[in-house]
Amino acid sequence: MEKAKLTVNGLASMIDHTLLKPYAAEDDFKKLCAEAAQYKFKMVAINSSAVTMCKELLKGSGVLVGAAISFPFGQTTIDTKVYETMESIKNGADEIDYVVNIVELKKKNYEYIEKEMKHVVDACRSSGRTVKVIFENCYLTDDEKKALCNIALKVRPDFIKTSTGFGTGGATVEDVRLMKSIVGDKVKVKAAGGIRTVEKALQMIEAGAERIGTSSGIKIIEGYKKYLNK
Repeated sequence: MEKAKLTVNGLASMIDHTLLKPYAAEDDFKKLCAEAAQYKFKMVAINSSAVTMCKELLKGSGVLVGAAISFPFGQTTIDTKVYETMESIKNGADEIDYVVNIVELKKKNYEYIEKEMKHVVDACRSSGRTVKVIFENCYLTDDEKKALCNIALKVRPDFIKTSTGFGTGGATVEDVRLMKSIVGDKVKVKAAGGIRTVEKALQMIEAGAERIGTSSGIKIIEGYKKYLNK
């Protein structure tokens, strides 16, 4: 990537600063939010139970709060996903990242997947919230990834996302390229999972990602500062 194309703040504004560990404590969330405000990250990505706390911690910072829905397995009903989405929005979530039902996808039950996506997207649209659909590509064939992309083209979430970061693999450049090649500019792509260096983050952006989900945002930004000063 040419250095002039992306400022430090520009890169920071593409990063969802992530804390999704099941054992995260209150001090961890305070640290997460303070870091996000300091570095001007786009969003903090958290499980839905922490939305109210993080919304208060980030008041006035300009940093958004994002709730992970049916995380990390996606194995809840459509109604449950919609309820968790709406509750998270009520509690202050600005963005929603939900996990698709991989079992139904593997059964080629594309009607179910489209219905699920539409219901969650509609819940977000009715409240003016950004919505991202998590594929969990490490478990999918290329044909399954393509099928999800084509459903997304019909339903039009804001983003499709590579991974939860809790699967057997995370984002790959190849997956980002594949997803982007299908959805084009109609749906954005978020790369997440295993992105821990500035080099990998820039590779994902070059491949077409417009958002990066990572718990290594500070390391990436500090690395980018050094890269720009070379």
